[in-house]
This record gives sequence, C-alpha cells and structure tokens, in this order.
Amino acid sequence: MVQEKQNAERPEVQIEQQTEKVTVRQEIAAIVSALRNNDDTSHDFLLRVVQPGLAGLMDGSVSTLAPIFATAFATHNPFTAFLVGMASATGAGISMAFSEGLSDDGTLTGRGSPVVRGSITGIMTFFGGALHTLPFLVSNIQLALTLAYVVVAVELVLIAAIRHRYFRTQWLKSIIQVVGSGVLVFIAAMIFGNA
Repeated sequence: MVQEKQNAERPEVQIEQQTEKVTVRQEIAAIVSALRNNDDTSHDFLLRVVQPGLAGLMDGSVSTLAPIFATAFATHNPFTAFLVGMASATGAGISMAFSEGLSDDGTLTGRGSPVVRGSITGIMTFFGGALHTLPFLVSNIQLALTLAYVVVAVELVLIAAIRHRYFRTQWLKSIIQVVGSGVLVFIAAMIFGNA
C-alpha cells in the first residue's frame, strides 16, 4: 500500500518539475512581451519584475557605497577603489540573487519564479554597485570621486523616480528616504575611510 502511494506520487513530482521549467520560460516570455508592449503597470509585472529589480538596485547602489568610498578615502588610489567596488558589486549581486531566489518559491505569494526574481535582483544589484564604481577608472582621485558623487546622485534620484512611478510613493518622501539612506552609508564610508 505504501509502495503504491509512493509510486503514485512520483509522476506528480515529475509533472510539477516540468511545469516549473515551463513556468520560468513562460514568465520570461511574459516579461519580454510586457516590455515590448509597454505594459509595465500590471500587478504581476510589479511583483515579478519591478519590486525585485528595485530591491536589487537599491541594495547595489547603497550597500556598496561604504566599501568603495572608504577605500578611496583611505588609499587615495582610484584603481584600488575600483577593484573593491567591483568585488563588492559582484558579491552583493550574487548574495542578493540567492537571497531573493531562496526566500520565496512564489507559490504562496504569487510572485513568480524564484529563478527569474533572483536573476533580476542579482543583475540589478550588480548594476547598482558597478555604476558608481566605474568613475574610479579615472586616475585622478579627486576627479574620480567627483564623478562618483554625480553617479550616486543620479542613481538615488532614479530609485526615487521608480518608487514614485510604480509604487506611487510621494516624490518628496521618496527622495528624502532614498537620499537619507545614501547619506547614512556615505557617513559610514567617511568614518572608516579616515580612521
């Protein structure tokens, strides 16, 4: 009796695994279709694309600031800051991808495939961390820092704009929250970079 029950459950597991593979493909196709058709305001699109992408962009843009700027302030070597920044962005991207992908399989919350969400979060985390790292390819530390400040400001305004557009956060409130978090991390970078 137990053997029959186990045998009866195995095909269901195989069907569920095949369905998951199809679901990932279908979800990617739906995302691409929504982007092509400029249909980016549906509830599914917000849960499956915008929210994980925004979480990744916010994490990458804010969490990598401290190690990059602390390194720049401490060493006065732009290329060393660049290497630390790229390592931070890469590590943060991998960490956030697994964190998002493993935290929710999507069945209870309806947030879609963990593979797709994790990939979006990881890529956007890397992107957010790498953007303000690129100015440190400039050999002059003061110019590199100035360019990085500008890039960080643009990133933070972009994050606030995404929150305003997709989640209807008041513009001023969004700016204050996002810039406030960036300022706190920058202060930490100055403290550790000048220690």
